[in-house]
Amino acid sequence: MKRLGSTPLAVGLILAIATAQGTTAQTPPQSGTAMPQSALEDPIANEGVIEDGAIDALKEMSNFLMTAKTLAITSQGSMDVVTNDGQRIQLDGTTSYKIRRPGFVIDYESDIKSRRFIYDGKTFTVYSPKLGYYSTVPAPATNREVLDTIYNKFGIRLPLEDLFRWGDGSNADRIQALKSAYEVGSATIDGVPTDHFAFREADVDWEVWIQKGDQPWPRKLVIIDRTDPARPTFTARLTWQMNPTFTDADFAFVPDANAKQIKMATYQGTGE
Repeated sequence: MKRLGSTPLAVGLILAIATAQGTTAQTPPQSGTAMPQSALEDPIANEGVIEDGAIDALKEMSNFLMTAKTLAITSQGSMDVVTNDGQRIQLDGTTSYKIRRPGFVIDYESDIKSRRFIYDGKTFTVYSPKLGYYSTVPAPATNREVLDTIYNKFGIRLPLEDLFRWGDGSNADRIQALKSAYEVGSATIDGVPTDHFAFREADVDWEVWIQKGDQPWPRKLVIIDRTDPARPTFTARLTWQMNPTFTDADFAFVPDANAKQIKMATYQGTGE
């Protein structure tokens, strides 16, 4: 079976870290997604269109994320798994993030597996609590370098990895790679007014709903893998907290007494 999680965009915008006073991004109690105020009358006409406003919105979002010293994020997501005969199966999952510079902890719980990814500034660990196995390798000194290293050496992409890259300003090449970029309209995501943007790259279509106002949090992401005829889709709704207080203990990995350490297998190819 093939996972959408292997698409470049489905696995980062989170690692924003710089200078802001503690501000909590809270989602109002309303739930659900309102229909856009204006729908696209002729979507085909937007093929190949690069709107300056859509690019500016991405840059403003990225710049805002970079003002955070630490971040806590929760993602409620679903992704399509495509079987060998082309049937799409949807799986739900919850991912929580604690992020500082350097360091992150990602806890991923889905219908079929549980994983924890820990980077403490010196080592990177993958832990499977249900299976009782973990693997630790030396890691470089920055979050961005860790993302590149674990992918190039071990084929590991982290959940919503591109959120990290948008947050540390390292996604300029992604903007250059865009084939189209435009605003779809306005929508309410879980009670939060947002602007809805759509983008196309060579192998993936993706959408982001960015909160209106002076705190442009990305509130929802949709990613479609165009390399697969079944067009598997990944969707995530995000809640954010800026500048929570963390200690070194939050980023320290302490295995359970019965957990067994195994070697992290190297990977030659295009990633998991």
